[in-house]
Amino acid sequence: MEGVDWSYRADYMHDRHGIEAEWADEALADPDALRIAPDPASKSGRSVRTIGYSSLAGCLITVITLTEGDATYGVNGWRSNETDIRRYREEQP
Repeated sequence: MEGVDWSYRADYMHDRHGIEAEWADEALADPDALRIAPDPASKSGRSVRTIGYSSLAGCLITVITLTEGDATYGVNGWRSNETDIRRYREEQP
């Protein structure tokens, strides 16, 4: 996934979870990334959860995005927990 707009949430993600937008972008671009739509934790049912590997972070990153019209916004991201790591490993096509 390319062209994610982090202008609204990059600082929040960094301050809250220590994740850089570049790490999240790298996880989104992982060719083996697992995309779950809608995100199972989404209250609106509109966000997408992507679990992908970031070599810059050296781990799997869980990234939440939201598409509105032609724009995709980065909402949040964090180091993947055990559940998302298992999903990434087991739910690959």
